[in-house]
Amino acid sequence: MASSSDLWTREFNEASKLADDISARLAESSSLPPSGPETQRHLSMIRRKITILRTRLDSLDSMTSSLPSRQPIKEKALHRRQDMVANLRSKANQMASKLNMTNSTTREDLLGEGKKSPDVANRLAGLDNYGLVTLQRQTMTEQDEGLEKLEETVLSTKHVALTINEELDLHTRLIGDLDQYVESTDSRLQRVQKRLAILNRRTRGSCSCMCLMMSVIGIVILIAVIWALIKYL
Repeated sequence: MASSSDLWTREFNEASKLADDISARLAESSSLPPSGPETQRHLSMIRRKITILRTRLDSLDSMTSSLPSRQPIKEKALHRRQDMVANLRSKANQMASKLNMTNSTTREDLLGEGKKSPDVANRLAGLDNYGLVTLQRQTMTEQDEGLEKLEETVLSTKHVALTINEELDLHTRLIGDLDQYVESTDSRLQRVQKRLAILNRRTRGSCSCMCLMMSVIGIVILIAVIWALIKYL
């Protein structure tokens, strides 16, 4: 059976590998288009991995805190492990901030924030029939582009919803594991309470027998004393 220290080391190595994978995928996102379904899927996957990394770091914090009670460990080694987890958490926060900046830029590209459409009246002034038809076609083209961007936004929202659903599933599994652990601990406590009750009853029975024996011995001694007094008086 692996020791607590070995389990901690294995969990930390897995978290470090996950952080390296997230860092590499963030670097890849710079080569993707500023918008589009592929970009949104890539960013959603990174967001999901960051969530899993933070969950692993929370588990590492818990394991680090419980190490002294599970096995002997020097204070210096304990502080070193705490620093390792803190550094990895800082890296995770930096990657999350970078991801948020990327999402903000992508959202602005999708929605066209900051871009002002020209005044319609100025565009219509001085146009003949051919110019009006051309303007109408241009307007329809811009509307089609807007609809395409709207479709991309809907797809992005869908991927975000799927990511949130996966995160909820992860937390549900964690809560289920915690419930099983609580039920197991409750069962152990009930068994211990039953054993204590049996031991208490046995102790009371032994005490009653001892008191009865002492009473009998006292009565015998009293009878002997009375008999001796009657005999010699």
